[in-house]
Order: sequence, then C-alpha cells, then structure tokens
Amino acid sequence: MKNLVLSEIATFNEAIQLLDSNGNGFLAITNDSNQLVGILTDGDIRRAILNNKTELSEIMNTVPMTMQEGKSRKNIILKLKELHRKHMPIVDENMVLKDVVVLDEEEFNLKPNWVVIMAGGLGTRLGELTKDTPKPMLKVGAKPMVEHIIDMFISHGFTKFMLSVNYKAEVIKEYFGDGNKFGIEVKYLEEKKRLGTGGALSLIDIELDAPFFVTNGDVLSSLDYEKLLEYHKEQNAIATMCIRKDNYQIPYGVIEVDEKNNIKAMKEKPIKEFFINTGIYVLNPEVLSYVPKNEFFDLPSLFDILKNESKSIKSFEITDYWIDMGKPSDYEKIQKDLSE
Repeated sequence: MKNLVLSEIATFNEAIQLLDSNGNGFLAITNDSNQLVGILTDGDIRRAILNNKTELSEIMNTVPMTMQEGKSRKNIILKLKELHRKHMPIVDENMVLKDVVVLDEEEFNLKPNWVVIMAGGLGTRLGELTKDTPKPMLKVGAKPMVEHIIDMFISHGFTKFMLSVNYKAEVIKEYFGDGNKFGIEVKYLEEKKRLGTGGALSLIDIELDAPFFVTNGDVLSSLDYEKLLEYHKEQNAIATMCIRKDNYQIPYGVIEVDEKNNIKAMKEKPIKEFFINTGIYVLNPEVLSYVPKNEFFDLPSLFDILKNESKSIKSFEITDYWIDMGKPSDYEKIQKDLSE
C-alpha cells in the first residue's frame, strides 16, 4: 500500500511522480492522523492541468467510495466490479486508512456474455401499481426493479444487456439510454406486439458467440451467475433452466385406495414438494434457430422442442434468495426484504 498513499500536504509534482511510479493511476490522500481525506486519480490530474489548478485539496475527490475493514476480499471485489473500479480504500469507523485493495487484471476482467432481460410485460396482476409504470420499472427501495437485476449481474462481471420492451417501452429506454451512464452497454429488443419470454429472442440482430443469460424482468435473486454459467458449460448443455424447490400443503386428508376401493393409506394434510421454473436461463446461441419469428412463444416451449430433438437440456437448482414480483403482496415483500 506504501506507493498508493500520499500526504495531503504533498505538492502537485509529488502527486504526479508517485502516480507515475506506482502505475496504478490511483492515490489515497491522508492527513497526519492517517485518516482518509480523499483520493486522486490520473483523470483528476488531467482535469487539474486543463483547469490550471495545483492544490490537492481542490482537485482530489473528497467523498470517495470506501468499505469498512473486516469485509472479505470477495465482497470487496464484487463491489468494485459493480462500480467498475479497480481500487477500494479500506477504513475503520474513524476513517483511518487500513488498506487499499487493488484488482488485478484477471479479477477485473469483464465477461463477454450478454444478458437478455424480459422487460415488456404488462404487469396486470399488480393493478394500479403498473397503470403508468411498466412492472420492471417499479421502484424497489431507491431503484427500479430491473436496475437491481442489472446490478446483480454487474457484480459478477456481466455488463452487456439487451432489454426486451413493449408496454411503456419509452419509460425504460429513457431511463437506461444506451447504458453509458451506468457503465454498461444496453440494446433494446422492441416488440411491436407481445411475443412472450421466448419470441422476443427472435429480435436479436447481432451474432452471439458465447452462451447468454435470459431472465424475466420481475424476478430478483442473489444467485451466483458466474457459478451458473460454469455449470452450464461443464454440463455441455445447450440450454439450462434455473429451478427452485417449492411446496404446497393440501388442506384435506388424502386417502389412497386400491382397485377394490380398499383404503391403503391415509395422510392428514400432506405437504407436496415440487420444483418450479424461476424464469432464469442460460442458452447457447444455436437455440435461436428454434425460435419462431414474430410469433408469441414462451421459453418453456423452447425446452420442449430441444427435449424432443434430444438436445442436452439441464436444470440448476437455486437455493439462494429468489422472488417473483407477480402480485402486490410480492412487491411488498421485496420492499421489506431490501430494507432488512
């Protein structure tokens, strides 16, 4: 950390010399109590020269992003990827600088895989909530639902997104634009009519050369997307569907009888377990040839076709947090979960 820290009373030339020698393009600026008072980057130096300023107090960022000591390196790396930065000052409760975590090139490497988010749904089950706002744009905390989904992918190094839009598409397009202000790339699949979770894939007009994700725009999960992608590749699958265990308690006593009407067994209000489709997938580019053009088509139908073609389709069980924002009660639960 020695070559990444500079005193606040240092000169402009000393800052340039240290930036040049450390090769990281970053300096943590501290006071005589070793408290972090700001950070300085190559970009700050360039702007200072253009504006003819040489006082560190005038050119440094005095409200930098920091993390508290005690966080694991993995947590720090995920945060840096989310922010698209390579340096994180680590401080204690008194802002005393304890460390500067620097991502190496391998850790910082961003993934080439695209993420397709189905954000064109009407959200009719949410009633008045979606009268003027498309469901994926409903605020969860301070951000729209779909931005939380994007943030989760960014934290794992995925920064290329396609948003399938239909209902009130202009709201989504105005908010995200081309993605530049979020540090990502955004393209739009514009449905002139509703095409379903699979039909919208027929609108992809760029050549894909790596597996891509598809996720509904109303599901939120803490799933490790890197782990999911690795599983998909290791299984040599053409398509992988994320599933989740659920259960339902039958509100009656269940009776089993034989062909002669003899009672064989009685179970009082048994609980039935089963797997559900979570609306999250990984697909290989070649599956796009099975998607009909300009027709309503759901992704489960694609899996049926691939199964009939004897293609390798796999499931991946989600045991992490997952919720589908289908009903007003789900929306309330997401708000509560986020606040906690």
